[in-house]
Amino acid sequence: MHKEDSLFRLDGRVAVIAGAASGIGRASAFGLARAGAIAICADIDPQGAEKVAVEIREAEGQAEAVALDITDEAAVEAAVGNIRQQHRRIDVLVSTPAVNVRKPLLSYTASEFDKVVGLNLKGTFLIARAVARVMDEQRSGSIVLMSSIRSITTEPGQGVYSATKAGLVQLARTFAAELGPVGVRVNCVAPGVVETPLTQPIKSRPEWYQAYAQKNALGRWASADEMAGPIVFLASDASSYVTGAVLFVDGGWTAIDGRFQPPV
Repeated sequence: MHKEDSLFRLDGRVAVIAGAASGIGRASAFGLARAGAIAICADIDPQGAEKVAVEIREAEGQAEAVALDITDEAAVEAAVGNIRQQHRRIDVLVSTPAVNVRKPLLSYTASEFDKVVGLNLKGTFLIARAVARVMDEQRSGSIVLMSSIRSITTEPGQGVYSATKAGLVQLARTFAAELGPVGVRVNCVAPGVVETPLTQPIKSRPEWYQAYAQKNALGRWASADEMAGPIVFLASDASSYVTGAVLFVDGGWTAIDGRFQPPV
């Protein structure tokens, strides 16, 4: 193996992936396992998590499944404690669960607000805090939180979702500031438009789907699998001096105007 290749290897490391049953979480679990990590597939859907773990093992990777609702503080603490007890350490956390209620802010209900903030921001905080405590004691580790292009650009109907994704950036930066002295790194991945169960309602409307595709420089949506490489990078020693950062994986969405192709 070339030295450069080994930078991206995660052999023997324990990686917890929250939201592993589908979408970016599933792709992350496969990517981390291919890099040699033991993928702990955690999800509120235990059957889905087990299915992914089985598929990883069938592909000759190492994986286990854990039922976990990241909005349940006691469940999070218990699950992280059990993982630590079994494996003696946790080297990587990738947290992907999110929900969106698309509607104007003036008609948003308090319960809808609580639902979105409760999962996207509070739930992510709970799992990150629990794992960070383990990493703080072992003085190593990498945490990857899932932000979004909506952390810096929004549109009608995305207000609360966007606020949570912006909040996650500051949460990650603060974790990075507090954990840096013990060698724990914390970063965000900010996807653009990715084909996942969360975005399925958009795909079912061709004009909406195409408008988003045409907004970015590559002119297309991403597959969930295209998020795995950046996540493996941030989990691995290849990013050993990267912390408190936001890696935009958006096909150029935030780099270009995208509304009109002028004659040049």
